[in-house]
Amino acid sequence: MKLHYYPETDSLYIDLSERTSVDSREVAPGVVLDFDAEGRLVGIDIDRASRVVNLSRLETESLPVAGSSEMHL
Repeated sequence: MKLHYYPETDSLYIDLSERTSVDSREVAPGVVLDFDAEGRLVGIDIDRASRVVNLSRLETESLPVAGSSEMHL
């Protein structure tokens, strides 16, 4: 999973998979879910992210991280 923040548009993309998105659905104003060809969720796009989520802090709990060298916070 990767988090991409774009300050020029104040959008946050949460990349859940390396699979390609083929379908997108807006589920709430400014929140779009991306799906692959099999209908699996591959990403979440949040417009005006700084108004929707707290971007000043990233916290995880009980994530099964394979290697600490992979994690860049």
